[in-house]
Amino acid sequence: MLDLDETLVHSSFKPIESPDIILPVEIEGNVCNIFILVRPGVSSFLKRMHKHYELVIFTASLSKYADPLVDIIDPEKFCSYKLFREHCTWLSNAYVKDMTRLGRKMTDIMIVDNSPVAYMLQPENAMPIVSWYDDPQDR
Repeated sequence: MLDLDETLVHSSFKPIESPDIILPVEIEGNVCNIFILVRPGVSSFLKRMHKHYELVIFTASLSKYADPLVDIIDPEKFCSYKLFREHCTWLSNAYVKDMTRLGRKMTDIMIVDNSPVAYMLQPENAMPIVSWYDDPQDR
């Protein structure tokens, strides 16, 4: 399982210099542009990992933003499933990603995520990653 925001991409409602993607999203009847930077190497990472693992995006973001964004960053559909905020559990004032919702054996699941709160229910299945915002030299 892969987190989206600050793991694969960084998004902002404020314009950023040289965004990789500008995604229009309707929010409360208004169309807002979301400015997105894609972490270097995401495409090749997904392609390589797809050969060895079933890839699932699990984000606490709203599907109306995350669903079209994943379609853009993963046009070859290397990710088999997408789980969004509505699939999270609201716990301790946070959206928590309960990995049992995928219906797989927990011994076969790992999540790559920058937020320990997100995987607090199954910390033993997490591979923490440093938050990414805009470093073009990131590897």
